[in-house]
Amino acid sequence: MIHDDIATFAAALPRTGALFGLDLGTKTIGVATSDTLRSVATPLETIPRKKFTTDAARLLDLANARAVAGFVLGLPRNMDGTEGPRCQSTRAFARNLHQITSLPITFWDERLSTVAAERALLEADTTRKRRAEVIDHVAAGFILQGVLDRLRHLEAT
Repeated sequence: MIHDDIATFAAALPRTGALFGLDLGTKTIGVATSDTLRSVATPLETIPRKKFTTDAARLLDLANARAVAGFVLGLPRNMDGTEGPRCQSTRAFARNLHQITSLPITFWDERLSTVAAERALLEADTTRKRRAEVIDHVAAGFILQGVLDRLRHLEAT
């Protein structure tokens, strides 16, 4: 099921199990994973985009190998909070993914995730070439960590 809010997504999840965070670009999909207790997000890999069936097959292979419990897709809202064509594309990807998996899916505002990832990589003195290779899955890590922090906050209340 696709959940538009984190609380209903949390309710649909089993108590433990890793989550995947996805940063959907036009050319790549950045993938990050959490630990099974959902405390830390770790960048995993960047998948070159081909066509949906190929991309989804790779994602589901990765998800099955890691016993993933749900997906978090970065939602690229405009800076004023409105949704443009990239959000529509992300929502379409979620609908298509929902057709081939029963795992819960949600969205997370990703407006500054790539900026944060770029800053972290610069602070780590990463070369320009290496930054280009890892930026998408590092951004996916920032997206996923935001959700993990929110889930932890929901549990505390």
